[in-house]
Amino acid sequence: METTDVLESNDHRKATTAVIVKPVSNAIRILRHLSQAGAPERSVDIARQLGINPSTCFNILRTLLQEDVVDFNPMSKRYSAGLGLARLVEQLVTQGQRVQLAKPLLQNLAARQRVTITLWRRIGPDRIVIVSSAASPADVRIDMAEGQRLPLLMGASGRLFATQVDLNDPQVRGGFDNIRWSRPLAFDDYVEEVRLATERGWATDDGHFSVGIMAIAAPVYSPSGSIEFTVSAVMFRGQRDDAGIAELGAALVEFCTELTSVLF
Repeated sequence: METTDVLESNDHRKATTAVIVKPVSNAIRILRHLSQAGAPERSVDIARQLGINPSTCFNILRTLLQEDVVDFNPMSKRYSAGLGLARLVEQLVTQGQRVQLAKPLLQNLAARQRVTITLWRRIGPDRIVIVSSAASPADVRIDMAEGQRLPLLMGASGRLFATQVDLNDPQVRGGFDNIRWSRPLAFDDYVEEVRLATERGWATDDGHFSVGIMAIAAPVYSPSGSIEFTVSAVMFRGQRDDAGIAELGAALVEFCTELTSVLF
């Protein structure tokens, strides 16, 4: 055996018996905790739950923030899992796993915006399905079940997928006519809402999918430029005024742009 082989063998034996490096272990525990948490948390609360010295926990969080694997909201003073964490493993997962990887991000968005967040995906030529859902943390909330399927053109997400089909196609019009809206919607009004969605980058469904429910959706574009997913915020009608709806729409567009690096 050569000298280098002996040295490598000795190094391996030392590594397998080495004492765990506490700061590294704590950083991993913090990341695991944030990825599983349903809402952003304060440093002091994270430290208490994990049994880490508060000062140590704060310093680790600030380091992780600099490395872009956690996010920090300066208004609420709370931390959450960051998109940089997803990018670390983005080459190692399938698309189904990527959807699971996006789950904590949806939960954090639902907590920040106080709405239910759903991730929709197009399946086939005429259907969309909820592949992930995060309920609002409010006491009174709307639950959207994963696996729920809708016609392609239905809801706020449907208006986004409609931007990529020919609404003058008789078959597409026939699909629209077969939709059972909770609140009737004329086709010409629908076309105008699709045009508006194209113009501003996000769409709404104001009680047509379900009476009393407002939905706002933004698209997640694939590298080829097609809409493969949408993210929808679901709330009670009247929960936000026009300015608040526009603000949420812009926030969803920004979120979907960041989510592209997770899903593709």
